[in-house]
This record gives sequence, structure tokens and C-alpha cells, in this order.
Amino acid sequence: MACVTPLDAALAFVQVGGVLILSFGVVKIVYVPLALYFNRLYRSNSAKHRYSIITDRPLVSVIVPGYNEAVVITSCVESILASRYLRLEVILVDDGSTDSTASIMAGLADQYDRVRFLSQANAGKGAALNYGIAASHGDILMFVDADGIFAPDTLMRMLDGFDHTKVGAVCGDDRPVNLNRVQTMMLAVLSHVGTGLVRRALSLLHCLPIVSGNIGAFRRDVVQQVGGFHEDTLGEDLELTWRVYKAGYRVRFQPSALVYAESPSTMGGLWRQRVRWSRGLLQTLRMHMGMLGRRRYGLFGMFLLFNAITMVVIPVLQLAILAVLPFLYLAGSGPVPGEVLAILGWLGLFVSLALIVFSIGLNRSWKDLRFLWTLPLWPLYSVFVGLALASAIIKEIRGSPALWNKLQRTGVISVTATEAGPRYEAGV
Repeated sequence: MACVTPLDAALAFVQVGGVLILSFGVVKIVYVPLALYFNRLYRSNSAKHRYSIITDRPLVSVIVPGYNEAVVITSCVESILASRYLRLEVILVDDGSTDSTASIMAGLADQYDRVRFLSQANAGKGAALNYGIAASHGDILMFVDADGIFAPDTLMRMLDGFDHTKVGAVCGDDRPVNLNRVQTMMLAVLSHVGTGLVRRALSLLHCLPIVSGNIGAFRRDVVQQVGGFHEDTLGEDLELTWRVYKAGYRVRFQPSALVYAESPSTMGGLWRQRVRWSRGLLQTLRMHMGMLGRRRYGLFGMFLLFNAITMVVIPVLQLAILAVLPFLYLAGSGPVPGEVLAILGWLGLFVSLALIVFSIGLNRSWKDLRFLWTLPLWPLYSVFVGLALASAIIKEIRGSPALWNKLQRTGVISVTATEAGPRYEAGV
């Protein structure tokens, strides 16, 4: 019987792992035709010719939790109040800030009739959101981060997404507002794949796994039915979305409902954000492990299994392979000849560029093509995200405290929030 050396085992691991990574990557190509079909349905089914909850003129409660948001909260509130949908109230919830956020929020409540101010001892974002829900009166609850900048028609576009009685929540499109750093320019380009491409495809399949905390709206009766936000997770928006599906409702993506929010402008900020997001995903997976792959939850249950593999297993596998590869090549046993590796590299580059340009086209954000020069940074970013996931896994195993750990806001606004499509003509 032939003896298997460590070198043979490492080579087999890299080859099998590489095939697995490639297979799941190829499956994602199916997002392209799905996104195109979503666009065709979205444009052919105009607001004038279909049901939407906006015809009932529901009261909308926009709930904005805040912890040390003094730099950005005023611009956020003023953009919401500039909405062309007028039946709204704004609930500001200060979560024990240590800067001047509370006094600024109180001043905004004094200045504007439609703004109310609440304050609580620091208890976390989920608790702040639940406090805001309890004090609100809206039929539709909209949850927004304190750095969000609305376009004038954002609210109407969000309401337009409630076009069926089974739609329990609607997710808009969030884009970077602070385009003054190389890092945020790169994130602006990459975000188009996540929103322009993936959200369209998954919405069509009724599998959109998250209603973004930056721009999410829920029917009040649905939020009450599922019990509001869990206060013991870092992924409160993700976790609530999964319970909405569990209760039998759908989640819709509205690509024309835009909010502009800050992206991390420093490596430290980006690291903390990605670790927090990864921990939120891991916590949600642990809470709802029984949904993964279960036919009871339809296609969404099957997608969750796929999502867990691509979001947790594949990145860890990539890191492991990257760690092993240098030793294999030093030992003269590289799994792929140099010539083939070069071809694969160019092929990967071409596919990545094509997907980015396609996604930017879906969002009609052609100006962002000027940031394509950040392309050489993308592989490094991929490794960075994988390392953040690994750190999150370790923190979850150790039971590290779950803190807000939010971004340090800069107050930089590099873009003007404009309407994403033709002017909405609803009588509101």
C-alpha cells in the first residue's frame, strides 16, 4: 500500500478545495440572467398599473437609532423630512451617547413637528430599535442608520415595493456617500455587485436574505407578529429578516429606493465592520440552524444552506488554500502549472470586470466606472474579508462581548442624493 506523504495530502486538499470553490463560484453566474429578468419585470410593471400599499397612504414611522452620531444626525433627519411623501413621523432614539448626539436630537425634535426624541441608557442597537417601535404609530416601520441620506422619493419607492399582501418587508439600495478615500472608492464599485446584481436576482427568487439596516421597511403587523428585534445579536437586521420569511412573508428589493451612507474610510473601521457583520451572520445561523436546507421554507430554506457554504465555508477554505499554496510551489508540487495559473488569473480578471460593469449598468451608475482603477486592490480585499470572518469565528467560539462597535463617522458627503428614476407621480 502506497504511503501518503504530507505533500500528497496537501496537494489533494488544494485540488479538491479549488474545485469546490470554483463550482460554487460558477453557480453564482446564474445571478446575471436572473438580475436581467428582474429588471425586465420591474420596468414593465410600472407603478401606475399595479397594486401598491402607497395607494392607502399609510403613516410611515422612520426610526433612527443613534450612538455617538453627532457628526451626521442632522443631515440624515433633514434629508428624511425633505421627502415628497408627507405622511411620516421620525423617531430619534439616543442609546446613551457620550457625545452631543442627544442634545442635537432633542433640538431637531423641538425644531420639527414631525420629529420625536427618545433617550435610553446604553443598551445596544436592537434595544434602541425596539424602543422606537414601541413609541411609533406608523403602519409601515422604516429603520435607518443615522448616517443615511435620503433622496426625495426614497420613501415613496420603498412603499411602492409593498405590491402584494404577502410582502412583509422591503429593502432599498444603499450606496457610499463618502467617496474621498481610495478605500471608499473601491467599496463604491464593489457594492454594485452586492446590490445591483445579487439583490435583484435573490429578490426574484424570494430569497433575499437581509433587509439592510441602512434602508429597510417592514409592515408593522408583521414586526409585531414576529416579536420585534432580538437584542442579543450583532445582526439584528439579518435575524429579523429570517423570521419574516419563517412567518411566511416575502421580502422585496426596490433598486430605485436609494439611501447614501458612510462606508468605512480606514482599514480599522472596515475591519471592525466586517467582523461585526460576520459575527451577526454566525449568530443568526446558530439561532436558525433548523431552517437550513429545509423544504418547509421553500426555496429560501435551500438558499440558506447555499449561503452558509458560500459565506462561511468557502472563505475559510480559501484562506487555508492560500496558506498551503506557497509551500507546495516551493516544494515543486504546485497544483497548477504557471502558464495555466496565468490564464486563470486573466480569466478571473475578465469575469470580475465584466460583472462589475454589468452591475454598474443595472444601477445606471456609470460615473462609478471612474473607480475601476481600484481593481488591483480587489484580491487583497477578498483576503481581508476572509480574515475578518476567521476573527469573527474565533470571537464567537470564545464568547467575546457583542458591542455596537460602529464606525467613526466623518460627516463627509461626496454625492448628492438624487431620484433614481422618473419622477414619481403618486398623489401623496
